Amino acid sequence: MIERVAGAVFRAFWVALLVAVPFLLLPLGLGDATALVVLLAFLAGLMTFLEYSTEFPSILEFRDAAPFNRMRFAAVFLVVLVLALILRAEVYPSQLGLLLQALGRLLGQWADFPYSPVRLALLALPADAPQALIDHVRVAAAVAYSLAGGVLLVFLAVVRFSGWPMRGGAFNVWVNLPMFDPTKGDVLLRLQRDARINVMLGFILPFLIPAVLKGLSGWIDLNVLMNPHVLIWSMMIWACLPANMILRGVAIGRVAEMIDEKRRRTYAEAKLADTA
Repeated sequence: MIERVAGAVFRAFWVALLVAVPFLLLPLGLGDATALVVLLAFLAGLMTFLEYSTEFPSILEFRDAAPFNRMRFAAVFLVVLVLALILRAEVYPSQLGLLLQALGRLLGQWADFPYSPVRLALLALPADAPQALIDHVRVAAAVAYSLAGGVLLVFLAVVRFSGWPMRGGAFNVWVNLPMFDPTKGDVLLRLQRDARINVMLGFILPFLIPAVLKGLSGWIDLNVLMNPHVLIWSMMIWACLPANMILRGVAIGRVAEMIDEKRRRTYAEAKLADTA
């Protein structure tokens, strides 16, 4: 009980810190927004604490199948932190910030090729967008996608080489998939379908979101991305949402694979028993 509560407090602290990082590092957007940031950080931490402090699951998937949720959080936290440090270097230069800024520009140049997510993000900007906004979006998009893609590759390696999620013992479907109803239809087919849908959406969204924003340009002023806080959270959502969907698809596909293997063993054993 004490260990579970301590773990919940630890996780709640990091989630609250994630919300506050841009406002702690950037001088812009404070003032009257400080109280709102504190409230949002507190609510995010409280929700995380309530989720992990109880023994029974609520809505969080793969709660006891580390490092799935750690990978998802790492992708979001790294994107927010690195982008905040890059934008902070424009106001308060530091060796780390300038280094990240230079690496971001280099990544932006490499990733800005036809039909890439970075190029599509630039095409979604207004035709009269200032050069500073174009440069910021190019760097932010390249950095966000590089970090999210790196975390995704690490998780794929974990699944491939460490036997996830069975390396820690038995896998409890009810705890790790609390929103999944195993009584409706064939469990294996539903899991395989959900895995494919998540992976496909994860690959499509980076290209679909800029097209939607371009179509809504008459209602949405994308020049608001000049605000560093808006830019950070927008790029985080745009890069991490598809990556998290692919992560979820891979994880659910792995569960479906385990169920399929168990079924095959059971059928083989039953057939062997009948012929004995």
